[in-house]
Amino acid sequence: MDQLIKAIILGVIQGLTEWLPISSTGHLRLLEIFLELDVPVLFDVILHAGTLMVILVFFRKEISKILSALLRLDFKTEHGRMVPLIIIGVIPTIVIGLIFGWSIESTFKNVSAIGVAFLLCGTLLYSSKFGKEKNKSISYSTAIIMGVAQGIAIIPGISRSGATITVALLLGIKREKAFEFSFLLSIPAILGALGFTAYEEFGELASSSLEWSEILIATIIAMLVGYFALKLLWKVVAREKFHFFALYCWLLGAALILLKHISAI
Repeated sequence: MDQLIKAIILGVIQGLTEWLPISSTGHLRLLEIFLELDVPVLFDVILHAGTLMVILVFFRKEISKILSALLRLDFKTEHGRMVPLIIIGVIPTIVIGLIFGWSIESTFKNVSAIGVAFLLCGTLLYSSKFGKEKNKSISYSTAIIMGVAQGIAIIPGISRSGATITVALLLGIKREKAFEFSFLLSIPAILGALGFTAYEEFGELASSSLEWSEILIATIIAMLVGYFALKLLWKVVAREKFHFFALYCWLLGAALILLKHISAI
């Protein structure tokens, strides 16, 4: 039962923090540290796959139109252009993940390093308020830069949605389009991470203390909580309050660094 409670906590935190721009990976890593829970990387990715289902439901109309355009090989309409934009945007994410993924995994395993990342994330989020929204469409250069931001967000403490939406706003993209493309861009990234990690670490998950039933429960909880978190994020973005999340990241980052200095964590 103790393991089940921990899995449920992880599911709730994943659902809340995956879509809010406060780094789900950073929060999960902290919970693993403080709860002394040895969770394989694949468990984190499975939780991400659960919250991915939220994207498919939330953006079902847009995704349906994009897939329809893809089947027609129509890349000139508004939804058809999303196909090459997403492909081009996810390339730098993949490159960054393959080159720096393992080193980042080993570097950001202590509280102070994650705290610094949260401080940087807060600064990034606050900068979003200075964006001048002019463009209603995503250019190829914008897609590439957002892909780079998404790749950098593999650092625990740096929010993926926070990084990509902020970059889009700073590049002058309308907030509605920045919000939409940020999450469409995450779909192939999460699918790729799930497939790669499943192949590399399936044995580790199978030998962990977590039961598949506990993982399933945590994933379902992450999906339910994640849906309401995504709706909340859209309301915040629409009301031009996105940069307010910076305060939370600053406070958490400072608290973690202070805690590191006064304890032996």
